[in-house]
Amino acid sequence: MSRGIETKCLHLEEDEGLNNNYGAISYPIYQTATYAHLGVGKSTGYDYSRLQNPTREHLEKVVATLENGVDALAVSTGMAAITLMMELFHPGDNLIVDADLYGGSIRLFSNVSRKNGITFSAIDCYREDIESYINEKTKAIYIETPTNPMMNVTDIEELSKIAEKYNLLLIVDNTFLSPYFQNPLDLGADIVVHSGTKYLGGHNDTLAGFLVTNREDISEKLRFLIKTTGSGLAPFDSWLILRGIKTLGIRMEKAQKNAIELANWLKKKSAVKKVIYPGLPEHPGHEIMKKQARGFGAMLTFRLESREYALAILEKVRMIKFAESLGGVETLITYPTTQTHADVPAEIRKRNGITDATLRLSVGIEDVKDLIDELDKVFNEIEGELHG
Repeated sequence: MSRGIETKCLHLEEDEGLNNNYGAISYPIYQTATYAHLGVGKSTGYDYSRLQNPTREHLEKVVATLENGVDALAVSTGMAAITLMMELFHPGDNLIVDADLYGGSIRLFSNVSRKNGITFSAIDCYREDIESYINEKTKAIYIETPTNPMMNVTDIEELSKIAEKYNLLLIVDNTFLSPYFQNPLDLGADIVVHSGTKYLGGHNDTLAGFLVTNREDISEKLRFLIKTTGSGLAPFDSWLILRGIKTLGIRMEKAQKNAIELANWLKKKSAVKKVIYPGLPEHPGHEIMKKQARGFGAMLTFRLESREYALAILEKVRMIKFAESLGGVETLITYPTTQTHADVPAEIRKRNGITDATLRLSVGIEDVKDLIDELDKVFNEIEGELHG
């Protein structure tokens, strides 16, 4: 019988009935760089922590279980995960990527991967004819769904059929929804990317990244690359992510509930010209999300009437923090133009719908009444200052 994901966040079936690690309920931090052996060929199973560490290995097994993969690799950051993944490709290869991606991904592809001879076709994967962009050099399709920050939703299962038809890898960044709400491997993806810094960690206290796959051949290649490039996650950070994952389910449910209330509240404000949240029935990706995910997440984007109004909000919030990142227990508000997407050329930001009046909200687990009260106070103050 398949176990519920809330249980998977806490227990590995393979460990049940055993009394390993002296019965420690919290998995130990094996803070060691190297391991002693009794003799030649008498390994403990671990040689050097760049290759593997018990704490990191335990975390990887948990994440692989949550995403229904055969293997997961834990690395130092989300960007380290994407950088490692890009080592699967060679000069001359082409990737079709979503036009609306996290700015760090765009920066990596544009400045590092292109330098290494890899080309990219950036398109709106949720609405364009992807097959028309595929050529003999195309090796993979890379998407986020929902995208960052414009919350575009792509049908993973339909896209996987195209990838299979042309023998392409389908890579899905699942950071926004986490494995609690969405499992791209079950829908036909080959590799799932996570910034573990976000919802998996959940407390804004460490950095981490993950690559998860359901293919043994990809796992073997990635295992060779991680030991060669040396980006594996440190033991203490692995433990922090393990601790965060234990509450993933209750955090995601509470944050999503808050996000839905905030989205509907923002829709009623005259200064808000657009609210973009897949949980709203009018969102164009709403029905796809209902089909391929178990929830809508806690990320929402909204556009104000002016740049001045957006900047005023950022200056006046107090409990809600004006900060980068997302997925923690605290509600954070972000200005993509100067933060997450600052390195993205202005013309690309404009094409993707990111204006200087656009804000992104990572909704946390506070009492939603307190969140609304703060925003209401901020909006009222701004109305008085701007409109007298």
